[in-house]
Amino acid sequence: MDIRRNLPLLMTICFLSQMGGFMILPLFPLFIEEFGLSGWMMGVIFALFYVGKVIGGVPAAAIYKKLGGKRTLILMLLLLAVCMGGFAVSTAAVLFGLLRLLQGLASTGLTVVVRSIIGDGGNVDNRGLYNGYISSSEGGGMVLGPVISGWLALHWPLSVPFLLVTVCCLMAVVAAMGIKTSAPARANHESGSTLSDHPLEDPSTTVTQEPLVNSAHSVLHTDKVVGSTTSDSHPHTTVSTAPPLSSSPSDAKHTQDLSTKLTQRQQLLGYGTVHFLEMSAYAVFLTYFALYAAHIMHWDPFATSLAFTVSGISTLAAAPFVGYLSDRLGDRLLLCMLGMFLIGIEVVVFLSTSSHLWVYVGMLIGGVGGACYMDSFFAHIGDHIPDESRSSVIGKIVSAAEIGSIVSPLVAALLMEVGSLYSVFVFNLVLIAVAIVVQAVMRSRYKTKPV
Repeated sequence: MDIRRNLPLLMTICFLSQMGGFMILPLFPLFIEEFGLSGWMMGVIFALFYVGKVIGGVPAAAIYKKLGGKRTLILMLLLLAVCMGGFAVSTAAVLFGLLRLLQGLASTGLTVVVRSIIGDGGNVDNRGLYNGYISSSEGGGMVLGPVISGWLALHWPLSVPFLLVTVCCLMAVVAAMGIKTSAPARANHESGSTLSDHPLEDPSTTVTQEPLVNSAHSVLHTDKVVGSTTSDSHPHTTVSTAPPLSSSPSDAKHTQDLSTKLTQRQQLLGYGTVHFLEMSAYAVFLTYFALYAAHIMHWDPFATSLAFTVSGISTLAAAPFVGYLSDRLGDRLLLCMLGMFLIGIEVVVFLSTSSHLWVYVGMLIGGVGGACYMDSFFAHIGDHIPDESRSSVIGKIVSAAEIGSIVSPLVAALLMEVGSLYSVFVFNLVLIAVAIVVQAVMRSRYKTKPV
């Protein structure tokens, strides 16, 4: 797939889907009044969304490998459209919960497919930039979604925002239909291969890739890779173990220049742990910031919504530049660490003051941090995971990380019961700090071969 040609369509899809997700985010308190749902039932419905996200990554990766990026995107977007339309006509908590479960499946599916397309079609020189454009488009959706739905809810019945989101999903389907797939790529997908265009292989070259995870207790594992090429400077080399390779020429040069002390299992467990911690911290923020703003900082709902908007604008503006920096700097893990550090600053700021100005400045900093992390994290995986396993690995990492989105709010709820809302965000800072430490350990185990 020609990523450069299809990038505007991918950005449109991400913008529309993210805007839809954030349009319905502020509407759930209204649903409590609309359907008379208890707080416990609403908690179950929220949890079902994240359960769907946990179990959605692996099937999405398998469908992607079988059908290809274009068809899988269309499938996931149609599923989202069905969910959003179902919300508009739902009258029962059971149906609402089922739709939330399916929404979580489709949401994770979109993340896996889009990031896999970038990973497969890009290379070490441009993955950060392309991931930056995707994060920027998602940031735009985060900015507009809450504003639009909040205004609609004031002037129209509650079903109208959901119907509008359904239309957005169908527009995204049209955009996905416009994606151009090369004939060789289509042939590869029909036979079950990935999106990337593989270079001609030297028959004398054999690379055997050890399974990334060998433990029977881990859900993350990949298959052996045989028959990939090595660098052109070593056309007749047989390698039994090697750092993770990609078929892109620039990736081959990049991985040849890298020597890692990390085993492949350690790499994958490291990636999964870092993303688990990041998603845990993000879930705590989304769940409890509005409560903290209302009860501790004594903000009104408009001021709180504006904080989310400021963060989204920051991500929208920063993501392409951060992605470009990630490609040029080459040290993607360092940028991941910087991103998590900036997110930590955001939390420290609103724990330290209730000043609107300073909290909004903190949100600007945190938005940049989110762009740094997301752009560099998925680009780093694209650089270090083989083509044959990339979509599957991304799916497993994303799904496993969403477990944190279920567990961390529950832990935070217990902390709030025995402590206060302040202790919830101290827990948030601990998650961020541990994520930085794990990334620092991983980064320290990489080294560049002397020339």
